[in-house]
Amino acid sequence: MLKLYYYPGACSLAPHLVLEWIGAPYEAVRVKLGDPAYTAINPAGAVPALDTGEGWTLTQAGAILHYLARRFSQARLGSDGSLRDQAELDRWSHFLTGDLHPAFFPLFAPRRYTISEDEAALDAVKAAAQGLVMKKLALLEAHLGGKDHLLGDRRTFLDAYALPMLRWARAMLPAGLEAFSNCTRLLQRLEAEPPTKKVLADEGL
Repeated sequence: MLKLYYYPGACSLAPHLVLEWIGAPYEAVRVKLGDPAYTAINPAGAVPALDTGEGWTLTQAGAILHYLARRFSQARLGSDGSLRDQAELDRWSHFLTGDLHPAFFPLFAPRRYTISEDEAALDAVKAAAQGLVMKKLALLEAHLGGKDHLLGDRRTFLDAYALPMLRWARAMLPAGLEAFSNCTRLLQRLEAEPPTKKVLADEGL
């Protein structure tokens, strides 16, 4: 059986939701970050990790999402098979992994980005991060114009991948998602769906 190691509200929320969409049996295991027992599973100490049930474990949210879409192709959560569609899927997956997700890091752990312990310095780090998050969200907002999903007119794992980041933005930006109506629309639609409600409840969110 598939086993997902997650931390509530983290990017592991994305594969957690995708597992619900797929409908295959799985177990979700909440971990304590920094716990040596979990570090033995994923030496990076980060979530998510996926025990594939085939004798090996996969880490990195983007890789896990791609893997699940390919393994359970009947769920149609990946590309349509065309070269362009695969390229677009890769493009936005890399954007979420490499651009939007890292923009939040200074908000979660500002002390990693300054040697100062002064509260004003920490606040400055957070303010800079908020500005960067908004720049990245503006790109996603423009892309979503006239679209119901990140990959056009059908749901893919990209929508699940965006879910935790849009929730972080709503909670951590001074004005939330007020300036991002397309992002808000996607987030509200996802959160209204029964699989998302189940996953959020399971994670205690």
